[in-house]
Amino acid sequence: MGKVVLAYSGGLDTSVAIKWLQEKYRLDVIAVAVDLGEENDYEAIRAKALQVGAIKSLVIDAQEEFARDYIWKALRANALYEGRYPVSTALGRPLIARLIGQVAVEERAEAVAHGCTGKGNDQVRFDVTFNTLFPSLRVIACFREHKMTREEAMDYARQRAIPVPVEKKKPYSIDVNLWGRSIECGVLEDPWIEPPADIYEWTRGPADAPDQPDYAEVEFREGVPVALDGDKLSPATLINRMNALAGLHGVGRIDMVENRLVGFKSRENYECPAATALITAHRDLEALTMERELAHFKASLEPKYAELIYYGLWHSPLREALDAFFEFSQRQVTGTVRLRLHKGTCAAVGRRSPASLYQHDLATYDEGDKFDVSHSHGFIQLWGLSSRVAAERDRRKRK
Repeated sequence: MGKVVLAYSGGLDTSVAIKWLQEKYRLDVIAVAVDLGEENDYEAIRAKALQVGAIKSLVIDAQEEFARDYIWKALRANALYEGRYPVSTALGRPLIARLIGQVAVEERAEAVAHGCTGKGNDQVRFDVTFNTLFPSLRVIACFREHKMTREEAMDYARQRAIPVPVEKKKPYSIDVNLWGRSIECGVLEDPWIEPPADIYEWTRGPADAPDQPDYAEVEFREGVPVALDGDKLSPATLINRMNALAGLHGVGRIDMVENRLVGFKSRENYECPAATALITAHRDLEALTMERELAHFKASLEPKYAELIYYGLWHSPLREALDAFFEFSQRQVTGTVRLRLHKGTCAAVGRRSPASLYQHDLATYDEGDKFDVSHSHGFIQLWGLSSRVAAERDRRKRK
């Protein structure tokens, strides 16, 4: 029999996919789970794949690589799809796909596989990465090629004694990594229904959060967080710690209707406490250290960067070119931001930097003001000259 390497999460879809690949394609399955953080028990996931029928089950710890080479790049771009979603799931897919492809090459497999549906975004992210980096491998999308509803998948699993982590009463589809937790399906498919409390695991409800706020100081070096409250931490450790602190205060819940790449709107729910807090801090430090024209132009590029990630185009020339621009833009983004976390809110309440462009003697209205107001009148006259000339022309035409 030939071999296929399956991107395995331990969830319903990929557990069903192990049996499906064996029955429909007559392939031996090598299950590979990629640890991108915040999952509780990868040893149990590895064992479950063997229990279901995989001939080999691997776990690859990629937390630090994910944080360093993917999350920090997205953070420097303040990447928020449609202004709200920190592209957490989307950001992990190209790394997972690359690692799956590498295992396939090492194992001399003929194919790679994933459990994405035929109407979701993830199929695009996986397939584009596989096709770009490993063009000789066959890509099998089990649930795209053989349509199966979520309830049918649960019935299929029960008929074959496959342990399922969901019930028909709670049929949520969940994805987790360091940068966020996504929840969809079930009652969440009705955009009018308020998300039930049982979908949340990382964040407290704001009403149940501590009555007293917490403060956190995030230190950045060239746009990248390097310390939290004075402790120098690895990227993944820093994100984990911020997830715990911000989640305690109910920060990072997102309930939105977003435009999927495949063409329809979808109601999505996310928990992204660390992403919300760190993007807030990063933007605030940029405001202190970045020259105005550079800051304004960078902000115009940020939505495109988020779109490229969401659309599965991480491995594209434009993303690499934008990274070069963002890297340059961050050369002076060094300093510390103090955040206030309280009852579902996260706000920057203090900032300082050795590269600060804030000058008290220019900004103050009190003694010590060095701004020369005598220049203002001439500046205003020249600044508005083109508008005045156009207005005069229009008045002449009306007469």
